[in-house]
Amino acid sequence: MAGGIYFGAVHPGADEPHSAVVFKLIETARDRAIAVRAHDVTVPALGEAAQLKSGAGNYAAMCTTCHLAPGMAATELSQGLYPAPPNLTQLGAPDPARAFWVIKHGIKASGMPAWGKSMSDEYIWNMVAFLQQMPTMSPEQYQALVASSGGHDHGGGESMPHDDGMPGMAGMDGESADHHGGAEVAPHDDAGSAPHDHGAPAPAAHDDAGAPPHDHDAPPPPAHDDAGAPPHDH
Repeated sequence: MAGGIYFGAVHPGADEPHSAVVFKLIETARDRAIAVRAHDVTVPALGEAAQLKSGAGNYAAMCTTCHLAPGMAATELSQGLYPAPPNLTQLGAPDPARAFWVIKHGIKASGMPAWGKSMSDEYIWNMVAFLQQMPTMSPEQYQALVASSGGHDHGGGESMPHDDGMPGMAGMDGESADHHGGAEVAPHDDAGSAPHDHGAPAPAAHDDAGAPPHDHDAPPPPAHDDAGAPPHDH
């Protein structure tokens, strides 16, 4: 075993699945470890409208790139991660205590962050309440709930939203809208170039010939005679 590890027998690439035996071993170890730790979690009353709105806003902003949303196609990140993140539009949160523990503490080497580092328990439970309802929602119901939610808000520690519209909604056509645990790709215009960062200095404008405009406050260049050489200083 040690020799196999030393000589690189275990493939580390996310595009090469584990063998069935190795995957089952890892999956069982993970599931049992979570079940043991979630056993003592006390589940509060879930399902109030305010909980669903809060959970929807944070889910749209923080989770859709990996776990998708009603009516949302697979993203580059959801397809590229291994093990693949579960599609929560179908799974929901059948075990709320387990869902709470995973959201709060994350899972090592999986891409699932420990959101409890920036999110209080109240907001995590709001997300669990939303996850319980999401599999029953149509895309229109989901979008309406997110629109009414107020967006990304969990009492402090939030990062700035990543798109100019409603958090998490730009990904409804399958493009990445936001992420937890990965970098987003800048959108491109029709010509294929990335948009400018408006917080950085803009490049100099060019005239019709492609040259930068002259600075009229700067001294003009020396004149040239007909032969192309600068005039002599007499």
